[in-house]
Amino acid sequence: MAHYQHGELCRVRGDHAGAEAAYREALRHGRDPQPGLALVRLAQGRPGPALQAVRRALDEPHVRRVARTHLLAAGVECGLAAGDLEFARRCAEELAGFAADADSALLAAVAAGTRGILALAERRGGPAVTALREALTHWLALDAPYDAAGCRIRIAQAYRLLGDEESAELELEAARSALLPLCGPDEAQRLVAVQVPASARGGADGLTARELEVLRLVATGASNRGIAASLVLSEKTVARHVANIFAKIGVSSRAAATAYAHERRLA
Repeated sequence: MAHYQHGELCRVRGDHAGAEAAYREALRHGRDPQPGLALVRLAQGRPGPALQAVRRALDEPHVRRVARTHLLAAGVECGLAAGDLEFARRCAEELAGFAADADSALLAAVAAGTRGILALAERRGGPAVTALREALTHWLALDAPYDAAGCRIRIAQAYRLLGDEESAELELEAARSALLPLCGPDEAQRLVAVQVPASARGGADGLTARELEVLRLVATGASNRGIAASLVLSEKTVARHVANIFAKIGVSSRAAATAYAHERRLA
């Protein structure tokens, strides 16, 4: 468990190599590295392996409720990123059942958060805000700043769906302030970068605000499917944005686009 928790700390700070090493050490000592390792894969833009790992872990016999809760929460994120909405819904429904049966602020926070994530995926801004606000209230009461910050980022996504850019920026600023002492400036910026409003970005070689969002995610190594999940878009739309970006900046590969983004401090 100590090695697994070390992996969690590395993952939160954006040290994926350190996290993976710690999770592997946890496995060597008999602790299943999921869902931590799956969430690393998700952050690396590899939703397929992430979803497969969570599915396998959930199918293991005799998984305790606390461990299953974490697996189910990861299952919602992995399912959405991999395009398996039905699996994500099943995970969210099971979590909701756990929360209804127990007087637990933690379970209530996780269950409300997954409802909000699903609503975002379905582009239902109003229900997403309602569920995520409920989750945020619980995370703040539990003194869980990292989870609260993640919740604020998703609330900002929901506000943007509703066209409320100013409220989105306020939530992002609160998230950024909370993340800085936990993750450091680089990881904090990575976590909120895709939500920075267009007015704060400026242009680059004619790229639109949305294209800049997509380029930043390409530069993190995210796949089109991962980008689609992060920005609540279809993969077809993301593919079109990527093609437009390549044409505008004069590159023909994701590696070249990544280099372009870093050279111009866009990522």
